Amino acid sequence: MTPFMNVERIGARLGAAALGCALASFTSFAAAEEPGHHWSYHGNTGPTHWGALEHEFSTCGLGKHQSPIDIKSVAVKKAALGGIKFDYKPSTLKIINNGHTIQINYDPGSTITVGGKQYELVQFHFHRPSEEKIDGKSFDMVAHLVHKDSSGNLAVVAVLVRSGQSNSLIATLWSHLPQEKGVEQLVANTQIDAARLLPSDRAYYTFTGSLTTPPCSEDVTWFVLRDPMQFSKQEVARFAKLYPMNARPVQPLNGRLVETSP
Repeated sequence: MTPFMNVERIGARLGAAALGCALASFTSFAAAEEPGHHWSYHGNTGPTHWGALEHEFSTCGLGKHQSPIDIKSVAVKKAALGGIKFDYKPSTLKIINNGHTIQINYDPGSTITVGGKQYELVQFHFHRPSEEKIDGKSFDMVAHLVHKDSSGNLAVVAVLVRSGQSNSLIATLWSHLPQEKGVEQLVANTQIDAARLLPSDRAYYTFTGSLTTPPCSEDVTWFVLRDPMQFSKQEVARFAKLYPMNARPVQPLNGRLVETSP
């Protein structure tokens, strides 16, 4: 993979081993933390140690195109990028506290299309504070919407969050927070719509990066929406009671080009 991403080359194919790890990390969790695969955001199992915890985590320490990053506006290249076409449909609420975040597993059939490629929404989850920074600034939270194409290539849409007005989707999710870690909760007769996480302006930054959690597999296409969404202070605080800090530190850019849509 070249050290930059253009829309014509979105989602360069992951190797088979990396793809397996990536999908295990980004789809439903059978348990909060499997024996021998413990990692966290602090101490001896925190981000600076991930690469040494397991052989399959080695990319966390050795990779050169790691995420998240600090997006420096003075270094971003404006490019004639096409917009992201979001085609999100309602989904039955399937929510899990997987031991690292709150994750919502999404029904098939919701997609994004960009640069002629289509990716299906698999799940979304949250970090506090935001993992991505803009000109050195963190946001209160970030939502990561994880997508996969028919070949297994991954694309993540990051929606930055600042405190402000309440979000109706978050209000629904937080009213059904699981009491037990590692068990997916299927909430009968409750439909959600991931589109309620999206700002009206969908302009974005884009670059090639990695998963932000072990195994930190690379060749993931990132779209960071420029306009943040708002959650209320109470909604942010409710998440913080469970996860006061679950953000990986920003990683070196290592010559990658960050592009922005008009």
